Amino acid sequence: MNALFHFWWTHRAELGHLFQQHLGLVFVSTSLAILAGVPGGVLAARRPAIGRPILFLANIAQTIPSLALFGFLLPLPLVGGIGTRTALVALSLYAVLPIIRTTVAGLRSVDRAVVEAGVAMGMTPRQLLMMVELPLALPSIVAGVRVATVIGVGTATIAAAIGAGGLGEYIFRGLSMVDTTTILAGAVPAAALALAADGLLSWIERRLQAGQVSTKWLAAGAIVALGLVALIVWPASLGARHTITVGSKNFTEQVILGEIVAQALEADGARVVRKLNLGGTFICDRALRAGDIDLYVEYTGTAVTAVFHEDVPHDPRAALERARSKYATAGVTVLDPFGFNNTFAILVRGRDARLLGLRTIDDLRTVAGRWTPGFGYEFLQRADGFPGLSTAYGLTFGGAPKAMDLSLIYKAVAAGQIDVTAGDETSAQISALDLVALDDTRQYFPPYDAVPLVRTASLLEHPQIATVLKRLAGRITAQTMRGMNAAVDVDRQDPAAVARKFLAGLQ
Repeated sequence: MNALFHFWWTHRAELGHLFQQHLGLVFVSTSLAILAGVPGGVLAARRPAIGRPILFLANIAQTIPSLALFGFLLPLPLVGGIGTRTALVALSLYAVLPIIRTTVAGLRSVDRAVVEAGVAMGMTPRQLLMMVELPLALPSIVAGVRVATVIGVGTATIAAAIGAGGLGEYIFRGLSMVDTTTILAGAVPAAALALAADGLLSWIERRLQAGQVSTKWLAAGAIVALGLVALIVWPASLGARHTITVGSKNFTEQVILGEIVAQALEADGARVVRKLNLGGTFICDRALRAGDIDLYVEYTGTAVTAVFHEDVPHDPRAALERARSKYATAGVTVLDPFGFNNTFAILVRGRDARLLGLRTIDDLRTVAGRWTPGFGYEFLQRADGFPGLSTAYGLTFGGAPKAMDLSLIYKAVAAGQIDVTAGDETSAQISALDLVALDDTRQYFPPYDAVPLVRTASLLEHPQIATVLKRLAGRITAQTMRGMNAAVDVDRQDPAAVARKFLAGLQ
């Protein structure tokens, strides 16, 4: 617990910023859901023939897993992309169903005698709705808003995976570092926010039922709250203009490299927005091409095989030129490599390697039939991943490989949950967990030199990007990268602090 409080204190400025982002995501998405859900509920209550399709569509949206929904929305031109817009659409879709349902239930629970009395007094249908039915149904509607808000607080943590910020940043960072303290640093405030929102809306619901809060005061409170959130969110959106947006994939090395690039640009006077810990290669590539980020660090072998689906030359220079020529047609510039090759390493437990005499990937054929492999999601699908590896080395395992997050594969091997995996050659977990990398004697894996990818349009707008990154070219060795990974994964140092120390050593 002391470690958690220490983390909050040392990261208090960042924590406050992420909390503001999280609050803004939940409030805006819930407000959008109210604007759509209450009219939808009124229509469903008064026109059942139209209401049934509305409820059906809302039910479908509710059943889609959150990560899958983000994935569906990413490629869409108007509501998709990396960042806040996609997160707000997804969160609003999740929040709209309980609001529609409770609006329908509230309107149907209004005493028909009261409605008939209004009709007898000469009220029009619109007057009946606004002056009688909706005020009487308001406690039920607030109950739906309460449910939607709590759902939104929890689901908003996933938004960090697409660069929308919020407290999920700490959760994803902790998962990549396998650090419980960092995970709790995001999870506990999110839980506290959910409880606070639930308690406040529950209090409002009870007061409405008791007739102790007028709808005018409730509307005034909602307007004030909307204004406060606007004051929080609007300056952040203004600050995002005229900046350079740096992205990264969702594992330790990528976050460190993203911080190195971001801090180097800031030291040169640039204003930088970080969208680190995004999904894998394909999400970062899509974000770069769509202009949601300006640059991120990629690996030459990954670019040619996974992005462009071509064979990679085994000569590092030829692989770099192939990547440059392919990206040039997509409006992306490949700058000079940082200096290290982070190829895949096929890993087994050290005790198994010593006991069974496993030295090369070829040696796996003697044990593959009784071993369980496990890999990251990308490696299972990539052209240079598991399918090609199995074919090249003639490997037939006893069962289908397990799929898991990259942050978990090293400990899964060490703990015996799987027997073989594919990790990063520069990972500090290899030596820390007594894992052994088997020799790739058939040279299956191509070179994976780390290179910055920058949108060509961004280079023209911000020419200092090329100047700054040129200073980093060739300055990061495999040993240096392994040491920085160890500082984060083993010593539990903050990636930003590790990047800062590295840059200070270059001066």
